[in-house]
Amino acid sequence: MGPLRRALARLDRTGVDPVAWTAPPAPRETSGSTVDFDAVERWPLPGSTGPEDVAVDGEGRVVTGTDDGAIWRFDGPGRVTRIADTGGRPLGVEVLADGRYLVCDADRGLLRVDDRGRVDVLTDTAAGSPLLLCNNAAVDSAGVVYFTDSSARFRLAEHRLDAIEHSGTGRLIRFDPATGDTDVLLAGLQFGNGVGLAADESYLLVAETAGYAIRRVDLRGPTAGTATTWVDNMPGFPDNIASQSESGIFWVALYSPRLPALDRMAPYPALRIVAANLPDRLAPQPVLAGRVLGFDGEGTVVHDLRGDRGSYAPVTGVREAGGLLYLGSLTADAVACLPAPTPPV
Repeated sequence: MGPLRRALARLDRTGVDPVAWTAPPAPRETSGSTVDFDAVERWPLPGSTGPEDVAVDGEGRVVTGTDDGAIWRFDGPGRVTRIADTGGRPLGVEVLADGRYLVCDADRGLLRVDDRGRVDVLTDTAAGSPLLLCNNAAVDSAGVVYFTDSSARFRLAEHRLDAIEHSGTGRLIRFDPATGDTDVLLAGLQFGNGVGLAADESYLLVAETAGYAIRRVDLRGPTAGTATTWVDNMPGFPDNIASQSESGIFWVALYSPRLPALDRMAPYPALRIVAANLPDRLAPQPVLAGRVLGFDGEGTVVHDLRGDRGSYAPVTGVREAGGLLYLGSLTADAVACLPAPTPPV
C-alpha cells in the first residue's frame, strides 16, 4: 500500500478496500427497440415503494415486495392486497409449487411466506457464514432453491460500495428444503445478483452486476458444477434474471448503463476510496433509463427494450407471463406492465 493510499485509508469513513482491476471497454451499442416506459401501464402500490422483483402465480396474480417489508399481491390493475410483512427488505420473489412464496430478504435471509401473513425463515446462513445480502433466487421442480448472497462486505444500503471495492465476495448458494442443507456452488462473484434456471433445469445463470457479466453453472452430466462465462462485457449492470420462459427467453433487467467514471477509476484504488467517501450528489450516479434484454439459450440478444431518460427505471426485475412483461424497480412506486414482444428484433 502506497503512502497516498495509506493516507486516504486513515480518512476513509466507509471501510472500502478497493482491488485494482481493468474494466473492459464498453461494447459498441447497436440499435434496439425503444419502449416508452413512461407509457407502460403502472400498477401503483399504496404508500410503498421499491417493488424490486416481480413474480406471477398460477392464477396470473403478480407478487412483489417493497422497501417497508411488505409483500403485495395484485389481482389485477388497482386491486392490490398487502399479504405479509417480512420485517426486513424483500428483494427476489418466487412462487413455490404449493402456492406459497419464496422471498430473498436482504436483511433476514431466505424466507417462505404464505398469503395469511406467516413468515418462516428457511435459512439465514450458508457454509457457516451469515447471509449479508440475500438477493435473488430460482426454484427447480423438486423444490431445490438456488439463490445469491451478493456481498460478504456490505449490506443493501451500501451496495454501491461493493461495486467500488470490487473485491468479489458474492456467492451462489443451493438450499435443499428437504434437509435444510446449504452449499456454495460458486464464490467470488462481483455482486452476485439475478438467478435464472434453464427450462430443462440442466444449468442456471447468475448475474455478476459489478462484473458486467452473466455466468452459467451446469447442474447435470459430466460438467455438473462447472462455471463458465455465458455473456460478458455487457452494456450495463445486470440485475434480476427470469428463468427461461416458454418461448425460450431469459429476460434480464439492466439497472443502469455502464458508468464511464467508475470504469476509468477501476485500476486506481486510491481514487475509488475518494469516490466511496463522496457525498451522494457528487458520486457517480446510475442513469435512470429503463432497459430489458431478452437472451436465447445460446446467450444471443434477441430482444433489446429501452426507455429514455426519466422512463420507468431503474428496472431491476422482469417476468413474462400471459403475453405480458411485468417490471419491478428498486425505487419506483409501482409495478409496470407492457406487452411482451413476440418476434425477435
